[in-house]
Amino acid sequence: MTAGLTLLTGCGGVQSSLAPKGPAAAEIAHISWIMFIGAALILLLVMVLALYAMYRAPEKRVPVAANKLIIAGGVAFPVITLTALLVYGVWSMGALRGDPQPALTIDVTGNQWWWEVRYQRDVPSAGFATANEIRIPVGVQVQLRLHSNDVIHSFWVPNLAGKMDVMPGRVNSLVIQADNEGVFRGQCAEFCGAQHARMAFFVIAQPRAEFDAWMVQQRTPAAAPTSDLARRGLELFRNNRCMECHAVRAIDGMAIDTRKGPDLTHIASRTHLAGGTLKNNRDNLIRIIADSQGVKPGSRMPSFPDLGADELEALAAYLEGSP
Repeated sequence: MTAGLTLLTGCGGVQSSLAPKGPAAAEIAHISWIMFIGAALILLLVMVLALYAMYRAPEKRVPVAANKLIIAGGVAFPVITLTALLVYGVWSMGALRGDPQPALTIDVTGNQWWWEVRYQRDVPSAGFATANEIRIPVGVQVQLRLHSNDVIHSFWVPNLAGKMDVMPGRVNSLVIQADNEGVFRGQCAEFCGAQHARMAFFVIAQPRAEFDAWMVQQRTPAAAPTSDLARRGLELFRNNRCMECHAVRAIDGMAIDTRKGPDLTHIASRTHLAGGTLKNNRDNLIRIIADSQGVKPGSRMPSFPDLGADELEALAAYLEGSP
């Protein structure tokens, strides 16, 4: 019993499908509990019958035709049980499919080992991209179109929805909805390489007014640096080949669709860095620039050990949008 109670402590936490915060996750949790309770009752029945058969008095033992026992217990009962689960599962699929015309559609692309999140991809003039962070309005069904740029990934945010594979050459769709505001951690759930464990993301559910204000802020190009430190950071960003992989919307009319790495526009507004590995602050941003391979070995971003402390400070000041 003590061991069982200890195991129960693993049922909670920041990524728990037993703590649903949206209709799809609630339906999945409901089905899971039905199956768990049903399996527990069947196990209890089997154990009671087994104990009764073992310890009943010999004079009470009556021969039972084997064929009747097999038909009743081995065929009829599983057929009835599984048919009931099938009917209930099909009926529940409506909650998992969601509205055929959701209010918001977001494109999410898996890369080794980070997530690109693109809003309004079909309207380039209003679209923008961010990374490893999906912001949604509370109480609104959101359709996620899932893509992969390299290998098979799997998108899973257990508090809001079930797991969905993300495969190259195919677009899968997943509907999520948060009933209340909050931050929900998700994770790539399909082994995809050395840094698979560091391929996390966060879904941030906000009140509609806050979400709309965030959308307006994200569409706005990065402000031109005004301080000497930030201007020096811009020059370092241009001269150290950062622009080959990263975009900051505002530099020379840079397009967001031509880069290999995360879009860094308004990076200071994000909660985490490096695929959810580090909290977003000045020290961690400098750490990633200087020693990316130390933070996530095998990632495509090289380390820049030749940059001095003052240069790293300037780069961080520019990327954070410091005046």
